Amino acid sequence: MIRFLHTGDWQLGMTRHFFSEGVGERYTQSRVDAIRELGRVAEEEECSFMLVCGDVFDSNYVDRKTVSRAVEALKNLPVPVYLLPGNHDPLDAASVYSSSAFLDRKPAHVHVIDSSDPITVEEGLEIVGVPWFSKRPMRDLVTPVLDGLEQSASTVRICAAHGIVDSLAPDPDSPELISLGAADKAISRGKIHYLALGDRHSVTDVGDTGHIWYSGTPESTDFKEVKSGFALVARVSEEDVSVQEVKIGKWSFIERAGIDMNTEEDLEALREWFEGLENKERLVLKLRFVGSVSLSLHRDLMEFVDRAKEIAGAVETRYKDLTVIPEDSDFSELGLSGFAQKTVERLRELDANSDSSSSGARDALALLVRLAGGDS
Repeated sequence: MIRFLHTGDWQLGMTRHFFSEGVGERYTQSRVDAIRELGRVAEEEECSFMLVCGDVFDSNYVDRKTVSRAVEALKNLPVPVYLLPGNHDPLDAASVYSSSAFLDRKPAHVHVIDSSDPITVEEGLEIVGVPWFSKRPMRDLVTPVLDGLEQSASTVRICAAHGIVDSLAPDPDSPELISLGAADKAISRGKIHYLALGDRHSVTDVGDTGHIWYSGTPESTDFKEVKSGFALVARVSEEDVSVQEVKIGKWSFIERAGIDMNTEEDLEALREWFEGLENKERLVLKLRFVGSVSLSLHRDLMEFVDRAKEIAGAVETRYKDLTVIPEDSDFSELGLSGFAQKTVERLRELDANSDSSSSGARDALALLVRLAGGDS
């Protein structure tokens, strides 16, 4: 039984538009820290090697600092590491794997899979990789490699590939899709015993054999990911395969759509939910509000969002479906008089005569209530 760590889609150097500068640096460092955590797991689980199935780097044009930090982290890993170039870091003329920043410091136990020639890891164990040589191949790269293999009589053979399997593809006509049927046939004929995949960021068991897996990305990258932040400890023999999911990542992306916001109780429930979240500094939130609120409740909601942004990694909000309706009570507690009171009356008149669900007068009133209300 061969035991190894299956991972992929590290995408070192990745940035996110919603991160401020300091938060972005923390996120970048977390992706490097994940490499060290993978090494710890590989050692603890007594893995023979680590297999990274594509997109080690977010681009072939990542800066030298990113490459140097990656190599430094790789240097301390306790097992041999095999890196497969994917669509983000293909083996083209600009390949990051050909850069001096990578080659000059690459440790001897780190290997770049640069062809589909079988690699003998140890006696009775081979890796057959399918590296990308361009960002947009116009054919299935995996099937021809599988078709060219002979049955493995006494050797466990792992195939490492990157890309979308046709059974999971949103666009079934994409030319680069990996044929699940061809992979199943290669497994049934004993050509390979495990197909380790990268590109899909969520842990996924593909098909019905239990021999084809996406490991997902070790550190979450987006809201749409179902099960990211993991790696797989794969145990493979000529007869059997089993995988163990291991949590690696520290960041979480949470989206809440359709948050009802009509009363103070609704806002209090949102506050309590937020307070119950853990590791807020590594949390990315996307909040979508619906309902109708008074100007005072709208002010309190804005104050909550501002404070959440100070604590969380990032907070994105959407108020398109939230209607703000001025009420008499919004202004009675402000104690306005004279010119200020006349201004409020005029703005309310303009808002009442507006045909739009969102008027400039209403925005002005909301700002006035927020400024005049302070922390009350």
